[in-house]
Amino acid sequence: MKLPSGFRYAALCAGIRKSPSDDLALIVPDSPARAAAVFTQNRVQAAPVRLARRNLHDSGGKCAAVLINAGNANCATRTGDKVARLTTTAVARLLKVKPVQVLPASTGVIGVELDPALIVNSLPALAGGLSPDHFEKVARAIMTTDTRMKVASEEVSFRHGVVRIAGMAKGAGMIHPDMATMLAFVMTDAVIGPRRLQTMLAHGAGRSFNSLSIDGDTSTNDTLVLLASGASQVKLNEKEQQVFEEVLTWVLESLAEQIAADGEGARKLVIVRVAGFKSNQDAHRIASAVARSPLVKTAIAGSDPNWGRIICAAGYAGVAFDPADIDIHLQRQLVCKKGLAAPFDEDQLKKLLSEPEVRIRIDNRKGGNGEARYFTCDLTEGYIEINGSYRT
Repeated sequence: MKLPSGFRYAALCAGIRKSPSDDLALIVPDSPARAAAVFTQNRVQAAPVRLARRNLHDSGGKCAAVLINAGNANCATRTGDKVARLTTTAVARLLKVKPVQVLPASTGVIGVELDPALIVNSLPALAGGLSPDHFEKVARAIMTTDTRMKVASEEVSFRHGVVRIAGMAKGAGMIHPDMATMLAFVMTDAVIGPRRLQTMLAHGAGRSFNSLSIDGDTSTNDTLVLLASGASQVKLNEKEQQVFEEVLTWVLESLAEQIAADGEGARKLVIVRVAGFKSNQDAHRIASAVARSPLVKTAIAGSDPNWGRIICAAGYAGVAFDPADIDIHLQRQLVCKKGLAAPFDEDQLKKLLSEPEVRIRIDNRKGGNGEARYFTCDLTEGYIEINGSYRT
């Protein structure tokens, strides 16, 4: 990966997890970066989410460090706010930055008290390990039930130089907008102000993490942070900023797709495309309904070309359409034409549905230009096995 300049990373084992693996991480720009973020819309929000949102506002969109822990959500506990304040203040003191410029993020079990000493006592060694080369070390440290790290990067050449974007994410379960359940951190070395970063991030999140569902559960800890170090010294004009926003969205979409492919217990990535509706919002509602349907997801798990479940889910999405105008494709095979069964080779389609990536396409022949894409996965017995004993 070609990483953006102006950032250092570190991770180590602080003993927060039950298993002895890295569970504490830092992302530190060489000087305070311009920052933007989006957070969970769950009414129950973890202490680090509340503090990160407040710090981002009070700092005027500047970030000198991101402190991340895995293994404990620091949510719904008696000491959560105190732990978030103590640990971020300790980071600020160690790095000689303002506490308001430290953004905390946590992931793990909800409702279990987090001992701040585990974090505070580990900070000197953590800061001592900061390096531009430890990007992937952090990407692994933030994982919980993930089976693999999730990273993506892009490089863009502009008139005044090259800009790089790199992101990491964790997430495999409790995934659903708004936002999708996960932590994600995206860095760039472009020169962009916090307000424009926020607009870009909101747009990109809509096409990626807010178009992603594993199990319909929105977490208490969702945090997506975008940092711009400005280290490239490349200032973008209006047209170049539009290009940058599109490339940023590609990175976010890649991370979202990787999360869907690694859904808890999943064997298949599922991509739902919807087109021909009156608006993008209508298409998104249809795609979301299909993507989160347990009946659709279990049919995909069993390689069953049961398109009836798909048109059923579309029908309860709350979008007006005539079923007689609907075509459905599975793995590019037409299975429903004008709302009725189309002839297809069932044995051949079952083989195609056994592939690791499954595509569902729904077209409205008479609706309009609205379209959407949504990421999900199949639903298997593995999901129950993982979540039946997650806390223990």
